[in-house]
Amino acid sequence: MYDFEKTTLIAEVLDKAPETAPLFLSIGMHCLGCAAAHGETLEEACAVHGVDADDFIEKLNSFKA
Repeated sequence: MYDFEKTTLIAEVLDKAPETAPLFLSIGMHCLGCAAAHGETLEEACAVHGVDADDFIEKLNSFKA
């Protein structure tokens, strides 16, 4: 289990839990290695992609590879 929050950067998630990449891809976040990933929070990314941040973060935090 993880403890990611809305303010966690995408790059931080991928550094700590690279196995979660498929979750990002499943909601249309395909630019995981781009510059935005290093400055965009989970909340910001979810807003851009029309995804409920609370639901997505819950899935990230309970993800098991």
